[in-house]
Amino acid sequence: MASRIADSLFAFTGPQHSLPRAPKLASARLSQGVYAVRPIGLLLKGTRRTFLVPAKKRIGCIKAVSVPVAPPSADSAEHREQLADSYGFKQIGQDLPDNVTLKDIMDTLPKEVFEIDDVKAWKSVLISVTSYALGLFMIAKAPWYLLPLAWAWTGTAVTGFFVIGHDCAHKSFSQNKLVEYIVGTLAFLPLVYPYEPWRFKHDRHHAKTNMLVHDTAWQPVPPEEFDSSPVLRKAIIFGYGPIRPWLSIAHWVNWHFNLRKFRPSEVNRVKISLACVFAFMAVGWPLIIYKVGILGWVKFWLMPWLGYHFWMSTFTMVHHTAPHIPFKPADEWNAAQAQLNGTVHCDYPSWIEILCHDINVHIPHHISPRIPSYNLRAAHQSIQENWGKYTNLATWNWRLMKTIMTVCHVYDKEENYIPFDRLAPEESQPITFLKKAMPNYAA
Repeated sequence: MASRIADSLFAFTGPQHSLPRAPKLASARLSQGVYAVRPIGLLLKGTRRTFLVPAKKRIGCIKAVSVPVAPPSADSAEHREQLADSYGFKQIGQDLPDNVTLKDIMDTLPKEVFEIDDVKAWKSVLISVTSYALGLFMIAKAPWYLLPLAWAWTGTAVTGFFVIGHDCAHKSFSQNKLVEYIVGTLAFLPLVYPYEPWRFKHDRHHAKTNMLVHDTAWQPVPPEEFDSSPVLRKAIIFGYGPIRPWLSIAHWVNWHFNLRKFRPSEVNRVKISLACVFAFMAVGWPLIIYKVGILGWVKFWLMPWLGYHFWMSTFTMVHHTAPHIPFKPADEWNAAQAQLNGTVHCDYPSWIEILCHDINVHIPHHISPRIPSYNLRAAHQSIQENWGKYTNLATWNWRLMKTIMTVCHVYDKEENYIPFDRLAPEESQPITFLKKAMPNYAA
């Protein structure tokens, strides 16, 4: 059951539902000649809700019913502005035309954004090592009431290690592939993350971004999984609700340690990475406990590791999750639309972007994973100049997180997402709690 829950939470880790979508109207002709109208879906601001009222007696005329005010066209700038404000975005992009290809977009990028610079690459390593060491020093010296701040800094700093390994996996860290393999493996070790298993799965995420079933980074919840059992449904509601900022832990467990999830040609390399991770756990953890005890292990390793998973989960869900961004089946999927329209650029506080090496500048990374992290901003500027009207832009805020955590749940072809509390209101108390407890600030 644990494996099944993990599969649902992150193999269907982590398309999408429309918050202020105009209601669809369904009419039912009654025997008395009266038409009753009921809304399906959610309403735009300014619309009025309609109700189905059973007619108990024969009526000779049509009773007055409230009619929704016509919303702006779904393709209009006004409509996109309304959606952006409602979801916590700065901009929701226009739909990319079907005839635009990924190569068309890549051809507009300056050639220099693809160039590897060893000095800049190793500078990023220096930033991560220094900031992580500073974080450990702060944990050692901080009084108990300042420890959360020290853990937040250290968890963010160690996320930078992940981004360095991420560059290595995409062959954008060094011209020397052996150096990339060694640096990538070492960078992932403090996170207890097996480098090769993650690389294999992550490559498929880029090849099939927001493709239903096939994207390995995250998936919306399939309706059949949500309806399969009450226990699993409860686990999914908590996983995609209150604990979603740490849901990458389920993905970590479920995707990276099971040899059956890899092709035969990949298994030997996976085994080497797993051996490195288990060696770190067998040697590193006992050394930490020997020096500072079990509580020291919690203090110096576990809490920063949980901080890392907060950013891992948050970056992942913000990058590709919004009510207007669809997951599509393979026969309807378009690579250029998925990578440009289906990826979100989100600005974070500067210190987070520096420690995490601009992983938030994510649209150019999906246009070409070969762009090194230190060139992402230049590539993003070029994309904004040439394709800016098609891009989704945000600044990290409470309303954005609230939208993702309370709306983007179960897959629906028409609406992209249906929230849990529409499908199972009696079991969705965690979602109700989030709607009440989470602020709605967008600035």
